[in-house]
Amino acid sequence: MCKLNNNDCKLLWFIILVLLFDHLTSESESLEFACKPPRHSTYPFCNTSLTISVRAQSLISLLTLSEKLQRLTTNSSSIPRLGIPPYQWRNHALHGVAATTVASATSFPQVILTAASFNRTLWYLIGSAIGVEGRALYNAGLAGLTFWSPNVNVFRDPRWGRGQETPGEDPMVSSAYASEFVRGLQGGPHHHGLFVSACCKHFTAYDLDKWANFTKYNFNALVTQQDLEDTYLPPFRSCIQQGGASCLMCSFNQVNGVPACANEDLLGLARTKWGFQGYITSDCDAVATVYEYHKYAKSAEDAVADVLRAGVDINCGTYMLRHTQTAIKQGKVKEEELDRALFNLFSVQLRLGMFDGDPRKGQFGKLGPWNVCSTEHRTLALEAARQGIVLLKNENKILPLDRDFITSLAVIGPMATETKLGGDYSGIGCSSRSIYEELQEFTKGFLSISYASGCHDIACQSVEGFNEAIETAKEADYVIIVAGIDTTQEGEDLDRDSLVLPGEQMALISAIADASKRPVILVLTGGGPLDVLSADRNPLISSILWVGYPGEAGAKALAEIIFGLVNPAGRLPMTWYPESFTNVPMSDMNMRADPSRGYPGRTYRFYTGTRIYGFGHGLSYSAFSYKFLSSSPTKISLHKSLKAERLEGVDEVLVDDMQDCSKLRFGMQVSVMNLGDLDGRHVVMLFSRWPKVLQGSPTTQLVGFSSVHTVSYESIETSILVDPCQHLSLAHESGKRILPLGSYTFSVRDTHHTLSLQIY
Repeated sequence: MCKLNNNDCKLLWFIILVLLFDHLTSESESLEFACKPPRHSTYPFCNTSLTISVRAQSLISLLTLSEKLQRLTTNSSSIPRLGIPPYQWRNHALHGVAATTVASATSFPQVILTAASFNRTLWYLIGSAIGVEGRALYNAGLAGLTFWSPNVNVFRDPRWGRGQETPGEDPMVSSAYASEFVRGLQGGPHHHGLFVSACCKHFTAYDLDKWANFTKYNFNALVTQQDLEDTYLPPFRSCIQQGGASCLMCSFNQVNGVPACANEDLLGLARTKWGFQGYITSDCDAVATVYEYHKYAKSAEDAVADVLRAGVDINCGTYMLRHTQTAIKQGKVKEEELDRALFNLFSVQLRLGMFDGDPRKGQFGKLGPWNVCSTEHRTLALEAARQGIVLLKNENKILPLDRDFITSLAVIGPMATETKLGGDYSGIGCSSRSIYEELQEFTKGFLSISYASGCHDIACQSVEGFNEAIETAKEADYVIIVAGIDTTQEGEDLDRDSLVLPGEQMALISAIADASKRPVILVLTGGGPLDVLSADRNPLISSILWVGYPGEAGAKALAEIIFGLVNPAGRLPMTWYPESFTNVPMSDMNMRADPSRGYPGRTYRFYTGTRIYGFGHGLSYSAFSYKFLSSSPTKISLHKSLKAERLEGVDEVLVDDMQDCSKLRFGMQVSVMNLGDLDGRHVVMLFSRWPKVLQGSPTTQLVGFSSVHTVSYESIETSILVDPCQHLSLAHESGKRILPLGSYTFSVRDTHHTLSLQIY
């Protein structure tokens, strides 16, 4: 057990890792890898001059049936006679490489906070950095190369415990994040072969783990074709087509009565229509649920047959390992179906160079522990937290605080001393400080800081610590309260029942606000939306910041924002609903509102109820003005050969009838003026409204965004790409995409631009 402080312990582990890697380098035979010379390097599947297809088929031809069956589970056993070592397919890299044997790895902010930056370049760079660290750890024998990330499910319901893992509620944003992160992870700065393998999960309509009588294992997601087309499918399509993902994970739940992993139409869509090239894995034990929970199959053997026929290649779990041989004997599974699955699996491993011999002598062989927790990656983690943190409220411009005019600061709340600020699927960060520690470090020599927890833990079931916290707050010039939720309140298999702060937290916040000399600053942690309406309306709470799960450098980023070294720029990637939203059944998958049954709809595109904070909300220390430039188009002409049909008084054309949508793309040119005294990033969000509100059309739709660096009292121009076929179309009830004709209204905040789309 390490007796040193937290950061020294991590440094010691890092030194051990470097020494371990040096040992592995000098003792080549101790590292297991396929095609090791001289004995096992002469097989055709080791010949790098042959095509991937030929090598994969050659390897399959050498396997016995028993050896083939052993490949169907994620913990794949070795094949000693062929010199193939064991392999663990299941690795995670959601926001940093997680669960490695020894090493630390850079812990970036949880995805929901990274998404709040609305910065495509940042998303790509994070993916690239994680890929570098994954490959470096693989070279040291401490990780695999197949990472089951990202999670691109749409954050449909605010109670979902895994919403924190996603890019938020907008399918266009999720699509953009998916493609950027996957391209970065799989390619990084390298362009030869597959760097590491990314996996789009969980396909699809999965956003319920445990609510009422439903669990992810037995839930049947009833989804309209309209909602499938414009909400649930786009992020996966983008992950595959634009991102080039080499893995797809099917989810536990049923989709319209068919388990996702047994759904031939769904998985076939990815391969045949979207051009997916890679392997399909089940979620863990999702093959078992086909029979054990859903009762879709009549036996375990039928379940195995169903998923193999649908296109699943590997089972996270042992169900296929245990039941496939019997299914073959019963004639329910053909060996050719195993060969197809193995071809997809081996093809990805071959693309990764896993049968090219010693990985340390290949094109990525120079990567090692020195590439993990590098200064560059840790700086990137800090920048991601800076860009993601959202300023929700700032009355009377209390923030930023000026250290020259403050003598004392009180920090209140149990989350203020928490160093684990990563959220689900966090690895061991390079180093981390709590919010309280970082504020102490940041203000050292300038002012005194005191601390009181107020509550024993995040659940805050007792008021026992209130008096101490109140007395601490009374003595300080300014008070920062750190409240919210953590992974004991939300996470995988942990959906929330309520949107309000846990236990007595709100009572603590109100008591501290009443007792303090000046209005207090409230910092909220957690990935899910919170009903903090009373705090927002309380004049004694001047400022509210949402930090999500900001990763290893999040506390430092927060300190920089509070004291004005960084101008906040984050924007909420999801709607914050009132507590009354919990009356809406979480099991209702419909996106669109239905007044006839009192159903308010979901997400900013369709929700008709009241909001605590809306999608895209986020303040800055600066004010901004906008102007659409004259170079922005006012008219788009469609070819006269297109036939328009009348729908609810509006002419529309089918997107499938469009010959070449790429020719219609255009850039919307916007000028942004920083009217404040501070430089800083700013997110420009371009929304559109349809020519007429059609039945089922969104109220408004984000069509593009741009993160720009602005300079005080200067303007900057940015161009946002608009693809009419993708961004201006909407899904018909049949699932077909239609493009309405007429005048579209584009807006950036309160600035508007009109564009006419017609057949001429």
